[in-house]
Amino acid sequence: MLPPGRDYDEIVRAFRWQVPAEFNIGVEVCDRWAAHDPQKLAIVAVRPDGGADQIGYGWLRETSNRLANGLAAQGVGRGDRVAILLPQAPEVAAIHIAVYKLGAIALPLAMLFGVEAVSYRLQNSGAKALITNAQGLAKVEGLRGELPDLKLVLSIDGPGGGADGFAQTLARASADFTARRTRADDPAMMIYTSGTTGQPKGALHAHRVLLGHMPGIEMPHDFFPQPGDRFWTPADWAWAGGLLDCLLPSLYCGVPVVARRFDKFDPEEAFAVMARHGVRNAFIPPTALRMMRSVPSPQGRHDIRLRTVGSGGEALGAETYEWGKTALGVPINEFYGQTECNLVLSSCAMIGVARPGAIGKPVPGHEVAVIRADGERVAVGEVGQIAVRRPNPVMFLEYWGRPEATREKFIGDWMTTGDQGVVDDEGYFSFVGRDDDVITSSGYRIGPGEIEDCLIKHPAVALAAAIGKPDTMRTEIVKAFVVLKSGVAPSDALAADIQGFVRTRLSAHEYPREVAFIAEMPMTTTGKVIRRLLRAKA
Repeated sequence: MLPPGRDYDEIVRAFRWQVPAEFNIGVEVCDRWAAHDPQKLAIVAVRPDGGADQIGYGWLRETSNRLANGLAAQGVGRGDRVAILLPQAPEVAAIHIAVYKLGAIALPLAMLFGVEAVSYRLQNSGAKALITNAQGLAKVEGLRGELPDLKLVLSIDGPGGGADGFAQTLARASADFTARRTRADDPAMMIYTSGTTGQPKGALHAHRVLLGHMPGIEMPHDFFPQPGDRFWTPADWAWAGGLLDCLLPSLYCGVPVVARRFDKFDPEEAFAVMARHGVRNAFIPPTALRMMRSVPSPQGRHDIRLRTVGSGGEALGAETYEWGKTALGVPINEFYGQTECNLVLSSCAMIGVARPGAIGKPVPGHEVAVIRADGERVAVGEVGQIAVRRPNPVMFLEYWGRPEATREKFIGDWMTTGDQGVVDDEGYFSFVGRDDDVITSSGYRIGPGEIEDCLIKHPAVALAAAIGKPDTMRTEIVKAFVVLKSGVAPSDALAADIQGFVRTRLSAHEYPREVAFIAEMPMTTTGKVIRRLLRAKA
């Protein structure tokens, strides 16, 4: 969608949204390519032994058609929610495509979810069908009595445990299916927020959400797609980042996607996957990038030939940005969004929109501002809440069954994000922290991002998180939770050294007055630090 050019302001002025009245994600990411060339490569599915299967658009079309017929035969139709509890695999793409063709609503669920998280989402959404594997079946075992709306369960590992077999269902169904006509504004998918406060909410999105994402894919990936592009992300396809920042946009553009299941992120294997399978474009969340910093001399051992790397989901930080230029061979283009309205701010080093420590500027087509509580824009350098103006094709339709929460998300036409930010005099946005993450100490408002970026510069620190600990004198003090690099032993002397390291580089009011060493950082399934758990621990 982005017009050609090398001048950001010129591109913004020339940009126009191209959203037709009718649009179906399933047809657009699959059938139009399969009709032209069924053998065209769609997915490179990496096996546990390191080999790979080549999946074409023809396979996706036939598999999704058979599944759409199989689901329809079981009464699944327009508007019904179909839950998908599976890791990265070709079947996941086919299931999404089938659900969209049916006019139903895809409900992606992460494999890392526990029993309670899965149960809540299935209950709250009123899901009519669930497609999973043996591992997922174990999570819903004994829950069927609590899920009166759930009429059908399919397992890709075969029938049993109250589930019908996925392959057997496909075998009984026709390979011909005519996709339902859908408007661009018709519901297509529902992705639950991470629930940092209260129960998670289902953000309902329309088919147009894919088109709304495209400028935010093209900008950080240097005018994606380009000849030879091949996309990979370690992010679960159940997350908006994996699904809408990688899988669906790549298929829409005819770019192959590398699928590789990670039960637990392995930074060494991340380099190996990119080298072995010719990855040219990658979306890697900041926490994963910080873990990859621990891999010694990656370019000397892995022949990676990346064209672009994008990162988002939490603050990247200047330290990781600078590391990436050498270790990955390309600038890391940071971007920003959230489940309700994704990819609205971005960097693009190719056109000179890049600044260490800053997110970037508004993606063409999106009006983004930092606002006060009354909806007015803040002054340059003033901290406020990042907000996006409606209407906007990437913006969610509503929170499922939560009209009041939907209304509370807006101040006038500004959709609030709950994220504190600041804009400089050149229009660059910087992330300060979540509303509830900002630390108030001795009258200062302190964002955790700058402290954490400084902490990981210390030679002993692998990962770090900063939170506010209640304090009678200062309201809060900064407390740092630190995961040390392999082979480094915790000690009081090391804690003091880390405190001094931050104090001399930032300021006396920002350094952590307490340092706690932990073996593992608590993180969400999307790779974000769960600071509320650290606050409770403090």
